[in-house]
Amino acid sequence: MTGSVLASIFIAILLVVGAIFTLVAGIGLLKLADPMSRLHAPTKAGTLGIGAFLLASMVHSFAFSDGSFHELLIMAFLFVTAPVSANFIAKVHIHTRASATPPPPLVDDTWSTLEVPPEDQDIDVTQS
Repeated sequence: MTGSVLASIFIAILLVVGAIFTLVAGIGLLKLADPMSRLHAPTKAGTLGIGAFLLASMVHSFAFSDGSFHELLIMAFLFVTAPVSANFIAKVHIHTRASATPPPPLVDDTWSTLEVPPEDQDIDVTQS
């Protein structure tokens, strides 16, 4: 097998993987019940699907022409902006009281401190 045939097979695999992830993202966007769960489909599966498409485009440009790094810039922009925009949409959804607010954290005086609770003071952590 020549290099162009292997590149074509790899490109086809990337396109199929991208299509599957994008299809799952579309189905999740349509079928999930509320906006908070609906956010996961386009931000996770959709981003991976479009990333696979961009990677296939980059492999094609390097295998059959001079090559291009424009897809890396698009992918970096996509991977940075998708989680940030999903976070903003989730915050707006919570602040408009359209969903149940998360429960308050438990009161714990020793969380993220060096204080040891009295019931754990006699445990020797150096011997395991």
